Amino acid sequence: MRRRTFVTAGLAALASASVPQRRAAAAPAAAGGDIPAIGLDGRQLILTASEVADLRSSLRGELMSAADGGYDAARRMWNAAFDRKPALIARCAGAADVRRAVGFAAAHGLLTAVRGGGHSLSGQSVCDGGLVVDLSAMRGVLVDPVARQARVQPGTLLGPVDRESAAFGLVTPLGTVADTGVAGLTLGGGQGRLSRKLGLTIDHLLEADVVTADGRWLRASAAENPDLYWGVRGGGGNFGVVTSFTYRLQELAPLVYGGLVTLPYADARRVLRDYADICSAAPDELVSYISFEFDRERRERVIQLDVCCCAAPADAERLVAPL
Repeated sequence: MRRRTFVTAGLAALASASVPQRRAAAAPAAAGGDIPAIGLDGRQLILTASEVADLRSSLRGELMSAADGGYDAARRMWNAAFDRKPALIARCAGAADVRRAVGFAAAHGLLTAVRGGGHSLSGQSVCDGGLVVDLSAMRGVLVDPVARQARVQPGTLLGPVDRESAAFGLVTPLGTVADTGVAGLTLGGGQGRLSRKLGLTIDHLLEADVVTADGRWLRASAAENPDLYWGVRGGGGNFGVVTSFTYRLQELAPLVYGGLVTLPYADARRVLRDYADICSAAPDELVSYISFEFDRERRERVIQLDVCCCAAPADAERLVAPL
């Protein structure tokens, strides 16, 4: 058996609403010229140089096209299987930029995608020939340890949220990978290593600031715009662009007990049977995921258990021992 320990790694995601992707791609334009684009209905559009210049001058952030340096880096996604080329990328610096970008997209009927952390497995963070509302520069995390709340911008990844909240012995249940964006995770519900004990990410979402498709800025909470609050709590995307999340924080010890347990593939039948029995009787503090992997060092198939126990250290080793 082989173990690799890990420490508290928070979890979460960001606001990644996007409209359906189209395969047709618009050809890049020369710097300062008109830019071909694609509409929501798949029609070819032309964005004039003056329209693009007006949008660029209205943003505090950066507006990029294929003619600009850094465009290829800006359109790159975590999932490299997707190589999409948007007509424009609006790298927003705040909610005002988001409103202007959304208004521009609505006025021109542009195909639009929203990028939070850029971790979208299905490639929805970028579109071909449309406008990407890029929130990746909006990465503020503000923890209030007295109120036990964290206000998080939509381009933030899970790791920084965990680090800021853990400094005060606090946590909100997020995802399992530190470089996941909080927006996509949260809008999809949000499940991670602490979820059996603490619940889903959306169970801790107190409010969200949202720019709707008509360019309005709304605060969604149990008291304000409750229907929208219901929609963004696990509804996925397309309810608007979330520009800020406020999470409830809970106390957690600064260390958790866990890591990877590697077992022989030849024992798969027994391992699966025993694993099901152990998990059915496990306390809420113990979470584990099972997967079948190929160990490159050993050059053989193995079974891996990803284990996390947030019980008191004195109890954690005893609870993990059956695994």
